[in-house]
Amino acid sequence: MAWHDDLSPRPDTPVEVWLPEAEALPLVCDSPHSGTAYPADFHAALPPQLLRRGEDTHVHRLWQCAPRHGATLIAATFPRTYIDPNRHETDIDPEMLDAPWPEPLTPSEKTRQGLGLIWTRITRNGVATPLYDRRLSVAEVRHRIDAYWRPYHAQLQQAIDSSVQRFGGVWHLNLHSMPNDVYQRLGRHDAPPLADFVLGDRDGTTCSPEFVDLIASALRDGGYTVALNEPYKGVELIGRIGQPHLNRHSLQIELRRPVYMDEDTRQPNSGFDPLQAHLDGVMAKVAAYVREQCVQE
Repeated sequence: MAWHDDLSPRPDTPVEVWLPEAEALPLVCDSPHSGTAYPADFHAALPPQLLRRGEDTHVHRLWQCAPRHGATLIAATFPRTYIDPNRHETDIDPEMLDAPWPEPLTPSEKTRQGLGLIWTRITRNGVATPLYDRRLSVAEVRHRIDAYWRPYHAQLQQAIDSSVQRFGGVWHLNLHSMPNDVYQRLGRHDAPPLADFVLGDRDGTTCSPEFVDLIASALRDGGYTVALNEPYKGVELIGRIGQPHLNRHSLQIELRRPVYMDEDTRQPNSGFDPLQAHLDGVMAKVAAYVREQCVQE
């Protein structure tokens, strides 16, 4: 496959950063859910094959071209089932803990679905299976926040802030993949066919419509289908970063997993290489657009 060995996940660091290889642009790409290095203290009650269904496996590899176009690429090395970087640090179910959390918690709908900061279940074919056979201690959740969640957010925020400071703005792509049975997981029985790509801008609040249209058009040029905010609108990261009135644009990109890999084996399929090549062209168009915006500024 056409990926670099240096994009393999490293167990010795919670986050990896690839800096621009071309002239730097205020363009930041991050893959918070493609980590495959499972910490030794996870102690989940499920087999690896089922745990891995939470991964956006290979997503950072698909977009490995980003630094060649002047972008910064950031990826978590740890799995989202251990702790999810795309959730607020207080998005915790108090019922999963063996003692009271010392500060107020704000569990969201994601937590009620078992998909909060600390996942409590894995769903396959509409069947939800508990991820743990125990309650977690406050200390171990604190450790996950301090050693994994915060370093990831710090690296991403540093890249965003550096772009804003140097260029007066930033364009951020939050990169994900989605299971083919997502509507079944969401209990949606009258849903439309799942698109190959879903672009999320939280109903037009996190980036300019022009930027969304540019990426949607570039993806469709490869023969892929594209939907907007259906069924994913974006969560914590783009909601925090995206402030288009301040020239800070943030877009979530979800990719339907069977387009590029086997969901059971997690191995790339025949669609991987053509998609990776097409995304190189997409990034070229995005970089040209961002470069033009910088000139206009």
